[in-house]
Amino acid sequence: MVAEHIIKSYDEELQRLDNTIAEMGGMAESQLTAAIDAVIKRDSDLAASVIEADTRVDELEQEVEALVVRLLALRQPMARDLRQIVAALKTSTDLERMCDYAANVAKRSIILNQSAPVKPVYALPRMGALCQTMVKDMLDAYVERDADKALAVWMRDEELDEMYTSLFRELLTYMIEDARNITPCTHLLFMAKNIERIGDHTTNIAETLYFFVHGKPLTQIRPKRDRTLNAESDGGLGGGG
Repeated sequence: MVAEHIIKSYDEELQRLDNTIAEMGGMAESQLTAAIDAVIKRDSDLAASVIEADTRVDELEQEVEALVVRLLALRQPMARDLRQIVAALKTSTDLERMCDYAANVAKRSIILNQSAPVKPVYALPRMGALCQTMVKDMLDAYVERDADKALAVWMRDEELDEMYTSLFRELLTYMIEDARNITPCTHLLFMAKNIERIGDHTTNIAETLYFFVHGKPLTQIRPKRDRTLNAESDGGLGGGG
C-alpha cells in the first residue's frame, strides 16, 4: 500500500507539472493573440492587459522550477521521467520569454497609438498570424507528445524569418522615403523582431520535445532565413521597452 501511494503521488506530481506547463502555454498563446489584436485595433487598454498578465506567467515559471527541484530531490527520476522533468523546465523558460516578447509588442503598440497609422502596420498581423499558428501547433504537439508535429513546426520557422526580412526591408524603405515615418516604423521593427523571437522560442520547444520523445537530440540544422544581416541583437531590436 505504501509503494502504491508513493507511485500515485509521484504520478500526480508529474501531472501537476504537465498542467502548469499547459497553463503557461495557454497564456503564451492568448498573450500573443491579444498583443496582435491590440496592434490591429489600436487598443491601448487591451495592450495594457497583456502587460499586466505577464506577472502571472512569471509566477507559473517559478511554480515549475519549484516542482522540478522537488521531483529531482525526492523522486530521483530516471529515463523518460527524467526527460519529462527536464523538458518541462526548459519549456517553461521558453514560454516565459515568449510572453515577455508579447508584452513588448503590447508596450510598443501603446506608444504607436499616439501617432497616425502607417501603412506597414498591416504587414505585422500577417507575421503574427503565422507565429500564432506555430505556437498553437507546438502546444498541441507537446500535449500529444507528437515529435513529428513538433518537427513540422520547427521547419516553419524559415517562413517566419522570410516574412520578418520582407517586413524589415519594407520598413526601411518607408523610413528612407519620409523622415516622419522613422519613429513609428522603428517601433514596428522592434515589434516584428519580438514576433520573430517568439518563433525561435517555439522551435526551441520543438527541439526539447523531440529529445523528450526520442531520447536523442534533433541533429538537423535549423533553417534560418533572417537576411537582415544581424543588424540587431537579442538585446537590441529583440529587447523590451
